[in-house]
Amino acid sequence: MKGISDEPHFSVGLLEGGTSLSDVINNHIYEQTLSEKKAFFVADLGVIMRQHVRWRTQMAQIRPFYPVRCNSSQGVIEVLAALGTGFVCSNKFELELVLSHGIPSEDIIYSGVCKQVSQIKYAARNGIDLLVCDNEAELRKISRYHPNARLLLQVSTEASRQDNKLSMSFGCSLKDCRHLLESAKELGVQFVGVRFLVSHDCEDDCVYTNTISDARCVFDMAEEIGFKMRILDIGGGFGGSDTKLEMINNAVRSTVDQYFPSFHGVSIIAEPGSYFVSAALTLAVNIICKEVVLRDCQDQAHDDPSPSDEPEFQYYMNEGVYGSFACKLTEMAITAPTVRTNTYPKGPVFSSSLWGPSGDDLDQVMEHCLLPELNNGDWLMFSHAGAYSVGQPLCASNSSTPPVFYIVSSRDWYEMQVLGVIQAAPLKNFSLVPYFFNTCLTDAALSIPA
Repeated sequence: MKGISDEPHFSVGLLEGGTSLSDVINNHIYEQTLSEKKAFFVADLGVIMRQHVRWRTQMAQIRPFYPVRCNSSQGVIEVLAALGTGFVCSNKFELELVLSHGIPSEDIIYSGVCKQVSQIKYAARNGIDLLVCDNEAELRKISRYHPNARLLLQVSTEASRQDNKLSMSFGCSLKDCRHLLESAKELGVQFVGVRFLVSHDCEDDCVYTNTISDARCVFDMAEEIGFKMRILDIGGGFGGSDTKLEMINNAVRSTVDQYFPSFHGVSIIAEPGSYFVSAALTLAVNIICKEVVLRDCQDQAHDDPSPSDEPEFQYYMNEGVYGSFACKLTEMAITAPTVRTNTYPKGPVFSSSLWGPSGDDLDQVMEHCLLPELNNGDWLMFSHAGAYSVGQPLCASNSSTPPVFYIVSSRDWYEMQVLGVIQAAPLKNFSLVPYFFNTCLTDAALSIPA
């Protein structure tokens, strides 16, 4: 992998001995002063490496293309590039980001289905030829401003629509594919493959079998019209568990062998996003305000609270839905937090809701969880916070994006080199340094599961 500069963009802390993720989080919390408590991420790059090993073991016939919108942090892009993944970009910001890491243009897919003319021109100037298209208006725009583009026809199937209602707005229906292919032939634009979208929460392996059989129909249509398609993109929806990956692999492998045997020369790719990054990042946030309500009185007026009324707490954090919890807008589940405190022993827990700092009714991060009574300044940790949490902000804000502190254990680092998964030499954009702790940090911090 080529870098654009010999200077590292960021550093990665190498954890040695018995140093744990909790130790790193506690250290960064300690380093913040009372008036400057800011949210931050800790990213364990070893998790991404291990997920890559699992993918290579179980899905060896399918090349992963990482959707940058899932998490665009520098370390994630750098490591995935070194591991040999391709990238799916939805806008110019993401295209510029991956190009700045030296990613070859042939390893980039420009996926936005409603592209700005200026961004189509940018892709053409930088040799990014693989573009996604699902309608005739977009096709004509591409034919004018990027006539050498190689297009993936985004198809919406009945199976994917049932799995995710939002996908109904995107993708060409099977019955309209022929017309779009014929229009492309008239315009002199090449379709080279088919792309499907599968939602992140898909649990039905039949979605993949139906998707691949539908793709066979589109490939046959394209061949009749005069196109030679060579790429099948089965989309995402892989989650992060070994069980789900094995389920999908079993469904895909048998169906691909049936409809796209190897002698056809079709390259099979997929778009695992949260699969790589969800478990890799932990988010630490700070309580900035709390309110006490009476749970029994929320929906009815009482003159005076009764003895049976149980308090419920509303906590406001320094990150919300319009920032690091943007995954809430994609209906992804948010893991219940753990509490970091050095003052409260284990005790009673109360019904609690968690909110972002905006005061907006839509800025509710978690409707219900059980937590001990907290005070302003206490810290919450959210694991599995890597997906749809780091990237472009959803709205204008005076607050900056939480920093990401990268770590990797010495065991992960050296095992990956022994296995030949990754070599230190290509990673020109970061420096690997031993992780040092503040010498004044004590072990008084207590982590209480919520």
